[in-house]
Amino acid sequence: MENNVLNKIDPNLRDEMLAELFLDQMMNDFKRNKILKEIDQSLKNKDKQAFLRLTKELKSVP
Repeated sequence: MENNVLNKIDPNLRDEMLAELFLDQMMNDFKRNKILKEIDQSLKNKDKQAFLRLTKELKSVP
């Protein structure tokens, strides 16, 4: 059986770490989707300022 680092960590701590990673990913996905919708709206409105601001903001989402 392969030695896995996660198997050496206390099960409660491991579960907490995995849950935190999952929530972080979900929050980043939510932020990214929200910004993408706002970018679409800025394109429809031909709002260059909003588009530039939002694309910059999108690049900062991990």
